[in-house]
Amino acid sequence: MSPSPVQYAVVVPVKPPARGKSRLVGLTDVQRRELAGAFALDTVTACLAATTVGAVLVATDDATFSAELARLGCPAIPDGVASDLNAALRQAAAEARRRWPDLLPVALCADLPALRPEDLDLALGSVAAGETRFVADAAGIGTTLYTAPYDGFDPRFGVDSRAAHLDGGAREITGPLASLRRDVDDLADLRDALALGVGTRTAFVADGLGLDA
Repeated sequence: MSPSPVQYAVVVPVKPPARGKSRLVGLTDVQRRELAGAFALDTVTACLAATTVGAVLVATDDATFSAELARLGCPAIPDGVASDLNAALRQAAAEARRRWPDLLPVALCADLPALRPEDLDLALGSVAAGETRFVADAAGIGTTLYTAPYDGFDPRFGVDSRAAHLDGGAREITGPLASLRRDVDDLADLRDALALGVGTRTAFVADGLGLDA
């Protein structure tokens, strides 16, 4: 009998949409809030559809957004340490371990509206047991995904996070993985994501704003 495939618990940090995506210049606060929420919901939906993912846990202090996640079947916890992304991720991973001790933790950015489940499966399927791995963003500077065993879970998201993860001993997951690399910080990123094909919520909001690829 072949061993069961490895399954993961994905932890996703989400700023309250009202405070997210300040670099989407030219849009109103309401429009930025709508896009930030749509990005996160589309990211979580793609995670839930991936065959390698056994659970998704979102860390957010936005109660309204938590209710939207619950309708998707995704639990949420307060992030507790909103000023420190990596501390929030470690805290969320500890809670994931408590809930799903047989799953392996993955930290994933919440601004991947073009994410395809098959790209996530391809990336996670390349990780051997006990490895610490990460996926760089499209610019090759930041990070969109990080995974390590619970006891060694030490994400280093932030400025120049690709270099920080390499310095910490993590190995980069290579390959195209376009939808997994395409995080969205500004309108140029969003147009690139739209060209790849985004989830239904982002597509709806972007269409209402007259945005296209």
